[in-house]
Amino acid sequence: MTVFEEGQLYSAVTTDADGQVQVHLGEDHPGFTDPVYRARRADIASASLAHRPGQPVPTIDYTDEEHGVWALVSAELAAKHARYAHPEYLEAKAALALPTDRVPQLHEVTQALMPLTGWCYTAAPGLVPLREFYADLGRRTFNSTQYLRHPSEPLYTPEPDIIHEVIGHANQLASPRFAAIAQAAGEASERLETEDALQFVADVFWFTIEFGVMNDGGVTKAYGAGILSSYGELDEFSHMDIRPLDIPTMGTLNYDITAYQPVLFEAQSLDQLEGVVGTFFESVDDDLAARMRAEAHAHA
Repeated sequence: MTVFEEGQLYSAVTTDADGQVQVHLGEDHPGFTDPVYRARRADIASASLAHRPGQPVPTIDYTDEEHGVWALVSAELAAKHARYAHPEYLEAKAALALPTDRVPQLHEVTQALMPLTGWCYTAAPGLVPLREFYADLGRRTFNSTQYLRHPSEPLYTPEPDIIHEVIGHANQLASPRFAAIAQAAGEASERLETEDALQFVADVFWFTIEFGVMNDGGVTKAYGAGILSSYGELDEFSHMDIRPLDIPTMGTLNYDITAYQPVLFEAQSLDQLEGVVGTFFESVDDDLAARMRAEAHAHA
């Protein structure tokens, strides 16, 4: 098994017959040949696997090295956020006021988010099944990993880690307007019966909540969590093929999750994002998703 097996970015997590948890890093992962890092990843995954709904989210005793990675990336991203992030994200980030010198516990993220938008965080060892992930979004719950990227490459990760899940998503979810769109996507999943329709919604989510950009006074700014948690992509996104919002295309366009996104979709304003994307999530059903998929294929 590799990091990118079946097109999923998260390393696979398995439990042996004797109960031993293994995290299957890809051969190109910076931590692949590091036994200490691999053992650490297994320990953190074990804590998440042992967690049950209704129980307190596992507390991870982060090391000084892990806190150092968080602090370094927080500082480097903050400088880029000031230049490239949309003001709605920056205001939400300031309101959430996460620690920048240490890794926050997920219960701390919840405590900061709840008064702002009513969202909470729960622990996940890695990939969460699509229906489960979106159903939780509909209940204003975000499934987050708790591990950090390998310290040898603090500004790069081949898979989402707590830096992506928290700096990218929690700051975004501290905006009531972004949070409402994410919740609407989750609620949509409960109406959808076909896997094709669910994937369509997930792909629109990818090009908006994960990799969305928005006009700000004639300048393209990022609001997507995937861009805003990527040190490298923040310097590159404005040079990509930037197109107007187009739900049928967003729901059907092929993309490579392992590379910088070459095609991005730009909202002209937060009002437009809510009116186009938010309304789509609020109204989509199996028939609408199928019609939009057919429309996109007819114009391909």
